[in-house]
This record gives sequence, structure tokens and C-alpha cells, in this order.
Amino acid sequence: MKESLHLNVELASPADFIPELPGWQERSLFIAKERKLSFFHYDFYSQALSKVQRAHSKDVDDVQQMLRRELIEPKRALELFGIIEAELYRFPAIDPPSFKVRVEATFASCKS
Repeated sequence: MKESLHLNVELASPADFIPELPGWQERSLFIAKERKLSFFHYDFYSQALSKVQRAHSKDVDDVQQMLRRELIEPKRALELFGIIEAELYRFPAIDPPSFKVRVEATFASCKS
């Protein structure tokens, strides 16, 4: 289907890379509905924390854009990271201390 619609579809979610954030469903922003199919942006906080963890240059730019556009609040991003921090051991690819440093560097300096 993605080929016929000429869409780039990523068959992964942030929850594949970091622990699922509580309340992500409620924070997923509605985009549109086509017949019986509804489209949503996946929770921006989940996206942002996943991108901070991955730390690719494009991801860093994406998170900065989310902050500039006020799609996420730094204080809330830090709070949500605090909630999932104890679960990071379930993700062997993550080095929790390094991830925490990146999260704090990204969000602590611009707390609102």
C-alpha cells in the first residue's frame, strides 16, 4: 500500500527503542480520517525521547524543531524520562547514563 500511495512509512515506533511512555495514546495528535481509517501523529514526547536516545544529527534537528514549534515542553519531557528511566534496563542497546546525559542536555537548559 505504501508504494501505491508513494508514502515513506516507517514500520517501527519509539516503543521499539525506549520504554513506552504513559499516556502516549492520549497525546497522539489526530491528523485526518479517510473513510474508516484515522491517522495520528505518534506522541511527540515518545518521538523526541527516542530521537534523543538515537542521537543522529537529523534526530537532534527534529527535536529542536519540536521544541521551537512548542509541540513538546522541556519540563514534561524531563518528567516523562524520569518515569521510564527505571525501565531502561529492558533495552540492552541503551546505555542509561549516556541517555540521561543527552536528555538533560537537550531539555534542562530550556525548561519552561
